[in-house]
Amino acid sequence: MAEMLVAQRREQLLSELKASGGLKVVDLATRLGVSRATVRRDLLDLEAEGRLSRVRGGAVVTSSHDATVMEIDDEPATAAGGAHAGPPSPERTLGLLVPSATYYYPRVVAGVQAVAAERGARAVISLSDYTQGDEAERIDDLRASGASGLLVASAAGHELPAETQGLLEATGLPFLLMERQPSDPFASCEFVVSDHRQGAFAAVGHLARLGHRAVALFTNGSPTADQVRDGHRAAVERLALAPDAPFHDSGRPTMGSAEAAEHYERFIEACLASGTRAALVHSDHDAIELMRRLRVRGLRTPDDMALIAYDDEIASLADVPLTAVAPPKQQLGEQAAQLLLDRIDAPDPADVPVRQLFLQPRLVVRSSCGAQAAHRGN
Repeated sequence: MAEMLVAQRREQLLSELKASGGLKVVDLATRLGVSRATVRRDLLDLEAEGRLSRVRGGAVVTSSHDATVMEIDDEPATAAGGAHAGPPSPERTLGLLVPSATYYYPRVVAGVQAVAAERGARAVISLSDYTQGDEAERIDDLRASGASGLLVASAAGHELPAETQGLLEATGLPFLLMERQPSDPFASCEFVVSDHRQGAFAAVGHLARLGHRAVALFTNGSPTADQVRDGHRAAVERLALAPDAPFHDSGRPTMGSAEAAEHYERFIEACLASGTRAALVHSDHDAIELMRRLRVRGLRTPDDMALIAYDDEIASLADVPLTAVAPPKQQLGEQAAQLLLDRIDAPDPADVPVRQLFLQPRLVVRSSCGAQAAHRGN
């Protein structure tokens, strides 16, 4: 029902724009009875669907294919027909360093953008492409670009290397880690992270409640893998599940390669040999590929093997829609931007306490684990 309401609101938003020919975000928020942050999130999502493009100035409708042009600040448009009127020049700039622009992090970045726009700031981005050796240069580029503070998801694992933390401290800029924590648990360092241990624990617990006494685990060597493994292990111990259910980490082989295929087949063979008929799989892509390979063997999901994916990026698009653990990616970006801007805007940043925030993922129940499709928070 909540998704239907979101869809209806977004259609109403488009209708308002088309009817008026041009509105500012503050006007749209008033007409729809929601916050400006909600309007901006809707506009960002509609843009991602190809129904919007962003320019500076008011939200207007162009005559070409009824395409809607939106704003990211609240100043009126200065160029007609949806033309770009030049970039905004806010006083504060958030520099983002993230490892990917194609998977997981786009929603995090969208959350940062929404809050930055709401608070009159801007965001600039640099991509490490999971190459840790380039991070010093990326950090220096963001500092040189005039960033007022840094939001950083390191290319390394979940624990930020002390060397990278030293580089960030040397910039003299306030910084906050996203989906990363310092390697030193006592370091005075701000971060916002998804609690992937709890996400994995909830997934295994759900399968246990469905009657599975053995739950296998497949991970792909990502920075999140160790935490997913910890959550899986804790659930197995606390719920007295079979301790010898298969665990396999593929180590991030090239997708579609013979090496990747070998990892999938070894995992399936281990599950069948042990009688394990349920698995938590990180990530969505790996879960979809495992489902395909099970089907080639004449095995059905969920009847012969119940699956839960981790990430919920494309899980709903599988042949059998995948139940998935959904980290709160956009909300994480929003919280990170809020905390960093609070520190930047404080008369004396030293008076702001160091904040370390954990966000719990939710389990989105679909068809692949044998339960009735529904959305449930966990």
